[in-house]
Amino acid sequence: MPPSGSMSQTSPHLTPHFCFSTTALRDFLRISRSSVDDTINQQLNALVTPARAGFDPSSTLHRASRPLARQVDAQSCRGFKDKALFPSWQSRSDVLNYCALVATSPDPDDPIRIEAKNEKNQEMVVDERLDPYSARSLLNEPRTEKLASVVRQERGIENIIRSRTWGIVKERCGETVETWEEALAGWQRANAQL
Repeated sequence: MPPSGSMSQTSPHLTPHFCFSTTALRDFLRISRSSVDDTINQQLNALVTPARAGFDPSSTLHRASRPLARQVDAQSCRGFKDKALFPSWQSRSDVLNYCALVATSPDPDDPIRIEAKNEKNQEMVVDERLDPYSARSLLNEPRTEKLASVVRQERGIENIIRSRTWGIVKERCGETVETWEEALAGWQRANAQL
């Protein structure tokens, strides 16, 4: 959970229902990613101190090649990482870890299990020639398996996004920590001591 006053989105109220609603889960992840990771260059640009002399109109006389990304001062970078980037990553990790736990737990409310139990209780025999859809519940996977698949997929996406974002942070902030995993672990250790 991000600290209060954080610029990132906080975790939603975590319940199994939230996880099984894969649309809500994916929406949370998409919105969180778009607020920090997808706009990383713009956010870092906003941290760069504007020119002290103000806007120079002569700067528009010549078209220049793409300007090099400007370095962001260490204090601004640290504040951005501590208040926005890492809390956002931690929030998404918390959600994915919780939903992974839900996906590996027994699900007494699984509609497929309930339907199978009801059919077994009724001991109904249906001829598939008369009702070709009678076996449809056998084709469906339990929702815990569907959730586990979504969590695996989203963790893969998360890894790609964090690697890309960390590469930009390293370049713009002069960061020496090699991987996002090491950087996040360091932030977690520092916050655990508070």
